Amino acid sequence: MTHQPTTADLQQRLLADLTVLARPRHARWDELGLMAVRSFLKEELSALGALEEHHFQSGSDAGVNLILKLPGRNPQLKPLLIGAHYDGPLQSIGADDNASGVSALLELARRWSKEPPNRPVWLVAFDQEEWGMLGSAALAADLKASRQKLKLMVSLEMLAYTAEQQDYPLEAMRRIFGERGDFIALIANTGSSLLLPSLAKAMGAHVKTKVLPVPNGGKALPDVRLSDHSPFWDQGYNALMVSDTSFMRNPNYHQMSDTIDTLDLAFFASVVEGLDQAFKGI
Repeated sequence: MTHQPTTADLQQRLLADLTVLARPRHARWDELGLMAVRSFLKEELSALGALEEHHFQSGSDAGVNLILKLPGRNPQLKPLLIGAHYDGPLQSIGADDNASGVSALLELARRWSKEPPNRPVWLVAFDQEEWGMLGSAALAADLKASRQKLKLMVSLEMLAYTAEQQDYPLEAMRRIFGERGDFIALIANTGSSLLLPSLAKAMGAHVKTKVLPVPNGGKALPDVRLSDHSPFWDQGYNALMVSDTSFMRNPNYHQMSDTIDTLDLAFFASVVEGLDQAFKGI
């Protein structure tokens, strides 16, 4: 499947990050891999500003979220939080899931550290999403307890796979969204759905974009809750997920076959350009 070419430089930067990140990296299955990826992210993000480590404990499981806070041109505005989980699935290379999301996070961090966005942005690399969204649940709970307000939370969850066929949890969605897996999806709770038209328009200038507002925290559609946005929904925050629709499209989901060579780098680069355009001015 071909897409409009984007800059070769961007594709090369994304590929360079993917090459480091796409490796076994699960807290129980490959702890050394997870530590290596965490170390890489610390080095890359701390070069762009003061990096915070948010340590959390959930039962016998402990982890570290990495948080880079960029000031924005209007520091008095409520911050935008954009996150992606850096741990990987059991028994998987995890290129799309979620080395793609983390590579996009790094690219946005590098751009926005040089050209500040409209409002403060917190860029968060979440730990232990694959173990039950532990990192995002811990951060969402801590932010709620401290009464921290957010403009919006955005989860970057699998951004780089295209396919000729697209599956859906409801057949009615096929009539709305189409047969081909050639789009990026914005899945938002009711509170943030007012932002969807403008975000979709900005992203749509770079990549085909579909939107799905879901009521009641997505509880009637459990498939749309499977990322780091859902703990923020549950804490009352406006949040959305940006995704290539995961296992509804990608047959390599949670398999060792989720490798870099299966990804559509031109599509991925278009998604990143769209993210930059849509969220830097929000």
